[in-house]
Amino acid sequence: MTTTPKQTVPFAVTASGTGVAQSVEAGGHRFETDALPAFGGQDAAPSPLYYALAALTSCHQVTGSLVAKDLGITLGAWSIDAVGDLDPSVIAGGAEGNANFDRVTVRVRVETDADEETFARFADETARRCPVTQLFTRSGLGFDSDWTRSSLPAAV
Repeated sequence: MTTTPKQTVPFAVTASGTGVAQSVEAGGHRFETDALPAFGGQDAAPSPLYYALAALTSCHQVTGSLVAKDLGITLGAWSIDAVGDLDPSVIAGGAEGNANFDRVTVRVRVETDADEETFARFADETARRCPVTQLFTRSGLGFDSDWTRSSLPAAV
């Protein structure tokens, strides 16, 4: 029996920099990173840790939009907050331990026409299918996610 090889989509970045600041090229887009002064940076651009949390919130929305299409539900505006609690003693001081966030908390609010049961399925399926959520949850950190649905605005 012949099996079809799994298709993959490559994601690649190229970066260069000095000190702790970098210029990153990703998919034809350019952005800058820097670190907070406590980590040797000038805080002239977002820290990679902010980008990691932004990747999480953005991936929630991208994946959720795909899941909503599969479930036949309509989505409106999204509001997502993500907070990562980091003990800096490992990265900045060389202490023993894990340099990862200790805990990440995500609060998602989505306008939708989904009923409560469908919305719960939507949230669970989005978490399951979101690659960045899986990176975070499989890393072993504490991960809290709270999803709230709100009504779509009335048509004018």
